[in-house]
Amino acid sequence: MKEFFRHLADTAAITKSLRFRIFISVLLVGMIPTFVMRVMLIKSYEQRAVNQRITDVTAQCSILCNRLIDVDYLNDTSDQVANEELSRLSNFYDGRILVVDDCFHVVKDTYGMSEGKTMVSREVIACMNGSSSMSNHDRVNGYLEIAVPITVPGSGDVLGVMVASASTDPIVANATVLNHRAWIVAVTISAFVILVAYILSSTMLLPFDKVIGAINAAKEGFGTEIEPVDIPDYKETSDIMDAFYHLMNQIKEVDGTREEFVANVSHELKTPLASMKVLSDSIRNEENVPVEMYREFMNDIADEVDRENKIITDLLSLVKLDKQAATLNLEETDINQLVSQILKRLKPIAEKNHIELIYEGRKEVTTQVDQIKLMQAMTNLVENAIKYNRENGWVKVVLDADIQFLILTVSDGGIGIPEESMNHIFDRFYRVDKSHSREIGGTGLGLSITRGTILLHKGSIKASSVEGEGTTFTVRIPLGLVAS
Repeated sequence: MKEFFRHLADTAAITKSLRFRIFISVLLVGMIPTFVMRVMLIKSYEQRAVNQRITDVTAQCSILCNRLIDVDYLNDTSDQVANEELSRLSNFYDGRILVVDDCFHVVKDTYGMSEGKTMVSREVIACMNGSSSMSNHDRVNGYLEIAVPITVPGSGDVLGVMVASASTDPIVANATVLNHRAWIVAVTISAFVILVAYILSSTMLLPFDKVIGAINAAKEGFGTEIEPVDIPDYKETSDIMDAFYHLMNQIKEVDGTREEFVANVSHELKTPLASMKVLSDSIRNEENVPVEMYREFMNDIADEVDRENKIITDLLSLVKLDKQAATLNLEETDINQLVSQILKRLKPIAEKNHIELIYEGRKEVTTQVDQIKLMQAMTNLVENAIKYNRENGWVKVVLDADIQFLILTVSDGGIGIPEESMNHIFDRFYRVDKSHSREIGGTGLGLSITRGTILLHKGSIKASSVEGEGTTFTVRIPLGLVAS
């Protein structure tokens, strides 16, 4: 019992662990999306800003390319207005503009460094071959490179390529500011999530704390009445407490049954001893005891010894059945022959009480059983039917079988069992009629032994009775039983 409550007490540690896991789970569920969203937001901004800058630079370059065609700039770069516009555009985007003719010669460089040189790049070649525009984003150095073809309006002939580079520093700066603000928002949300996680982890497990409280109360006060605690917060906690109180009631019943069993054993063992003590003292204290009285008292003492021996034998049988290591010595057995042998042994007792024994074997039944244990169980049933019967009564034993079970029915036309006693007839030391049981030498253990033996065979036993008319016991044992 202490071990049981020790394991129950461990549930407090489990609850603390569960609270911690809930806290972490809520924390992660709240914070991970926040940080993922921050990263995605920054990346999305950068991508949109770069694409917008590429679009703007491409549009400005296209307009300027048309202007260069109008002034024949590829053949004469002296046009002052065109040069100013090229310089203005390169300064506006904090970059550089190169004008390349159809021979891949740089005719204009706003930096004045590459004029007269040959420029061959993937973007330039693509534009020369008819691509509308090409772009490249150098994240490491922080600039964009856009190539726009210089074409003759209407004909589409490519006369050259304008290559513009634009700095992405403003985009990076804005992204840095946005990232800083996103961090502030993320930290604020994280603090809020931590608070919510703490509240939820405490609130959600509050009903389980009540469960632990009830368990600890049971641990401290087991043996006294435990007031039921209703915890309707969750269906789960309500079900747990229902199961807990059901278990507690079962434990109480088992504990009460154990105490009653010990008291009954003590009483049953002391009664014959007390009788023997009285009889022996009577003989010892009397002088010149007549032989007839001496013989009578010794016979009574012998009867009490036999009774004591039977009680001890039955108790040992129960102990063997209760052991988890109880095993069956299975062997192929002719059940018809076994029943006939039992009835043959009990026939003298039946004749003494003028009881008619009737046997009906409806089928030949052979299966694996423990002969000794099953014989004892069947003997108890038939012997009880004989002893708790009427003068000139009858006992009928029927053996039958179906495809799964052997079926043994023991019925009688005896005194029957009261309805209020039917639920207790398999209890240890329970007697329906205690005075009659003592007269016939019953210990109140026979049916308990019988039921334990049947259950050990993985079978079942049921009883039905009408007081004053008789009782019927039905035993069902699986055919082809295999030891487990």
